[in-house]
Amino acid sequence: MAGHADDEIVLAHADSHATVGDARIMDREAREERDRELLASHATHATGAGDRARPEEPDPYRTCFERDRDRILHDSSFRRLAGKTQVFVFPGDHQRNRMTHALEVAQVARSIAQALSLNVPLVEAMAIGHDCGHGPGGHASEDALSPYLAEGFDHAPWGADVTLQPLNLCSETLDGIRNHSWSLPAPRTPEGEVVSWADRIAYVCHDFEDAVASGIVSADMLPDLVASRCGVDRSAQLGAFVRAMVDATRLTGRIGMTPDAAEALAAFRTFNYENIYLRPASRQQADAVIDLLRALVEHYADRPHSVPAATARAVLGDDVPPALVDAGSDHALRAAVAYVAGMTDRFACERGLVELGWDPRRLPTAVA
Repeated sequence: MAGHADDEIVLAHADSHATVGDARIMDREAREERDRELLASHATHATGAGDRARPEEPDPYRTCFERDRDRILHDSSFRRLAGKTQVFVFPGDHQRNRMTHALEVAQVARSIAQALSLNVPLVEAMAIGHDCGHGPGGHASEDALSPYLAEGFDHAPWGADVTLQPLNLCSETLDGIRNHSWSLPAPRTPEGEVVSWADRIAYVCHDFEDAVASGIVSADMLPDLVASRCGVDRSAQLGAFVRAMVDATRLTGRIGMTPDAAEALAAFRTFNYENIYLRPASRQQADAVIDLLRALVEHYADRPHSVPAATARAVLGDDVPPALVDAGSDHALRAAVAYVAGMTDRFACERGLVELGWDPRRLPTAVA
C-alpha cells in the first residue's frame, strides 16, 4: 500500500486521526539547550556534531550521542552479538546471548541515568556498544586471542579502538566503551560510570536466571546475604540494585552503590563464578573455544588475503594495504585476530569444519 493522501500529507491509515497538538517541534540546538537546563550539573552535554576523530556536519534533529547510538544499533558488529556467547555457546531460545545482554545493560543504565538526570542517549550508546569487541565463545576468546597481540586481547578497548573505529563515534562514547570493565581505568564521564555498574548488575542477575532455568543452580542455593538483601528473582534483584545506586548517588553526588547492596552484588557475583562460570562443564566449553580460535588465527595469519579487506583496514589502517601484508607477519597476525574476533560462534565453528577439517567432536557445544 502507498498510504492515504490527505491534502498535503500522506497518512498510514485511512482513518488516521493522531496529531501532535500544540507540542513544539524541537531541532537539535533547541534540545541541546533544554538539556543544559535540565541535566545534572556534571552530566555530559551534547554539542553540535560532537568530538569525533573525523569532523562531520551536525544532524538537524539528533544530538551527537543519539547519532552514536543509532550508528552502533545499525552496525553489523552489534547484529553479530546475537550469535555470540553470553554464558552458553549456541544458547537456547530462552537464554541470553551477547546482544540481549547489551540490551539489558542499556535498560538498567537508562533507569539509573534518567533518575540521576544524566545524558540518557550517551548511556544508551555506551551500553549497546560496550561488548561489540567480544569474540565468539564468551570471555574464553580473550584467553584464546591474547597471546597473538603484544597488548593482549581485551574486548573493551578492542571494541572501541578497532571494531567500532569505522563509525567515527564521539570520544565520550568510545571512552565509556573502552573503560567499562572494572579492571580498566575509570571512564571520564558519569554516564560511563553508570554503564560500568549496569553491566555488572545486568549480567549477575540474568546469568543466574538463565542458570536456574537450565537446572544448573536453584534459587534456594543463593547465599542468605544475597537473597535477604536483593531477593531471588531477576525483577526484585534489578530493582534493589538500581535503587541502591540512585540512593547512594543522590546522597553523595558520586556514582556508586550503598555498601549493603554492593556487598550483596559482590557475593552474588562470587556465587555465579563458583557455580556457573567455573564449573567443570563451562571450563570444558572454554577449552574447546580456545583450541578452535587459536587454530583459526594461525590459519588466517598464514593466508592474510583470506581476511576481508574492510576487517584488515579497521585494524591496520589505510597505510598498510592488505595487498602488502605478508603471510605470517605481525600485520597478518593482527588482521587474523580481528577477523576471528568478529566471528559469531556458529561461523567460527563452520570455518573450523570447512577450512581446518576440524573434528566435530572437538567443537564447543551448548552446555545446559
